[in-house]
Amino acid sequence: MDYSGKRHFILNGSMPKVILTLATPIMFNNFIQTLYNLADTFWVSKLGSNEVAAMGLVFPFIFLIISIGMGMNVAGTALISQHVGNDDNSSAKMVAGQIFTFSLILSTALGAIGYFATPYLVGIVKGEPEVLSLSSQYLSIMFLDMPIVFLFFVYNSIKQGQGDTYTPMVLNVCGVLLNIVLDPIFIFTFGLGIKGAAFATIISRGIFAIYAIYTLFSNKQPIHLNRKNLKLKKDLLFKILKVGMPASIGQSAAAFGFIILNAFVISYGTATLAAFTIGNRINSLVLMPAMGIGSSIATIIGQNLGAGKNDRAKLAFKTSVYLSTLFMVAGSIVLLMASRSVVGIFVKDDPEVLNQGIRYLRLICIGLPLMGIFQILIGTFQGSGHTGYGMALEMGRLWGLRIPMIILFRYLTGWGSDSVWYAMLLSNFFICIVGYLIYLKGTWQEKVILEKAVS
Repeated sequence: MDYSGKRHFILNGSMPKVILTLATPIMFNNFIQTLYNLADTFWVSKLGSNEVAAMGLVFPFIFLIISIGMGMNVAGTALISQHVGNDDNSSAKMVAGQIFTFSLILSTALGAIGYFATPYLVGIVKGEPEVLSLSSQYLSIMFLDMPIVFLFFVYNSIKQGQGDTYTPMVLNVCGVLLNIVLDPIFIFTFGLGIKGAAFATIISRGIFAIYAIYTLFSNKQPIHLNRKNLKLKKDLLFKILKVGMPASIGQSAAAFGFIILNAFVISYGTATLAAFTIGNRINSLVLMPAMGIGSSIATIIGQNLGAGKNDRAKLAFKTSVYLSTLFMVAGSIVLLMASRSVVGIFVKDDPEVLNQGIRYLRLICIGLPLMGIFQILIGTFQGSGHTGYGMALEMGRLWGLRIPMIILFRYLTGWGSDSVWYAMLLSNFFICIVGYLIYLKGTWQEKVILEKAVS
């Protein structure tokens, strides 16, 4: 389907078909990405529980930096999709160029700062000396990956804004498959241990990110970059940041919140953190359909609002909630039945990690439909460009609900490490209620683009 065909399909096609057509490549990409995460965890687990805990401990730091790039990705998808819906390719190209230049500068600076600040960052959290040492080794290398990650976000936002979720999926899948191959080579054959996992990630992502960037400058693409687009324009960049910053702040606040969350988790012991890390990796596999639908709805909402089809945008939300709930209920049933077998794949000789991992996974399964609805709400608000609502939900879920609940449960109950799992379940329930009330207000339907092209 060509560019004009995709636009017509998104604006006029059967809504369930539109959602699933756009979401399926994202789902498959998430599936492959999750397989990579599981494979990464599998190979690292061969080194020991300390290495698994070390990866889990520093992931929020990585996500904290990546979240800034994700904000630019959200802004790009929202603005480009609305310009495409408004049949304004000139403005879409200018937005794409601004995001590319700004992301390149920002990611290089953040990667360099993070690399040299790694010992101080790891020192924020408490843990066993060996775990902290391994965390520092892994994190310092992963900071070198930031420019690659940010620029691939740019590519993804440009393509997704046009309704092309297939091409980014192909490149991501190729990178992930290469990563899975390189992991055991760098970890064991080269004897690099946990550092080998980080090097394998950078190399596999970098190869395909370079190709993706190259295609952005090809004039065969309907929305492509040139030198004129790359020159920063103050007014347009400010508008992009106005849309992107709330998403970045929300993601960053959530990432920092997970650092605090990890501090609470590790206070119950390394086994609890290892179980938490393994459980989250498995849980993300089941959550991928909802994440795919949540990502695809941003494009659908953006293009339909840009074209003035507000009723169709609301239809997209309702249909997405329905589809997501079906997927999540089915996934929960399967995971509940197979929880012991699945966790057992990653834990062989540590009964404590095995038992805590099973317990965590079973509790989280109960709330999977809520997590799916949360993804749809975030995708709706991000696609409309009203990213402040998404920021409020992300920050409120963690800082307003989950962390305070963990503190209360820790000191007022005898639930032990289970108090963390209960807090996660309840925070998802309450934030979905808040998100739906915001949706009912209807202010998210207002356009964030100008009717005339940006010059």
